[in-house]
Amino acid sequence: MGCSCCDYRDAADRQFTAEKAAKELQVYRKGRLGPTTRLLRDGVIELGLHHGSLLDIGAGVGALTFELLGRGMTEAVVADASIAYVTAAREEAVRRGRSESTTIVHGDLLELADTLPTASLVTLDRVVCCYPSYEPMLDEAARHAERGLALSYPRDRWFVRAAIWLENARRSRKSRFRTFVHPPFRMQQVIQHAGFDLARRRTTAMWAIDVFVRRH
Repeated sequence: MGCSCCDYRDAADRQFTAEKAAKELQVYRKGRLGPTTRLLRDGVIELGLHHGSLLDIGAGVGALTFELLGRGMTEAVVADASIAYVTAAREEAVRRGRSESTTIVHGDLLELADTLPTASLVTLDRVVCCYPSYEPMLDEAARHAERGLALSYPRDRWFVRAAIWLENARRSRKSRFRTFVHPPFRMQQVIQHAGFDLARRRTTAMWAIDVFVRRH
């Protein structure tokens, strides 16, 4: 497992560079959110899950984390496999005065799992599609979630698969990083088996955005 995690982190560093992190941070600072981030934020708030602690897996520059901290979350742990994104998230936490309430760690979820705390809410914005095997990631995410689990992922449609195939082919010479379209029904089963019910689903042309609430 250690070798696999190292391979993933190496691929993530090649794909998610300092240049990309800087561009995403600049866009976020202008007040613009990607559609999946915005829909995850709104879904979490609508369901009253925006209080307590947050574990944001694959958080990138931390946009969703900072949005939720600004709307009721009291503390957050940010985890990302790209050192460039971790650096950008730390920079933004300082700029926003969120250093005290935000812990930012570098690494792969499956490598970090035993060191990460549980949280009221666990989020994975466009993260599951970065892993060839989704079950272990979702199992760990659910294990760490006390009240809610929210995620976005590519829809299983022919045009989405075609777009991702082309993107993977384009980057094949530069990086071993790949994106995957996993079966939504099976992912839902994994999360439901862990004790959660689907409370909200929204879609864009390319993405599905789900929020699950722990069963009482």
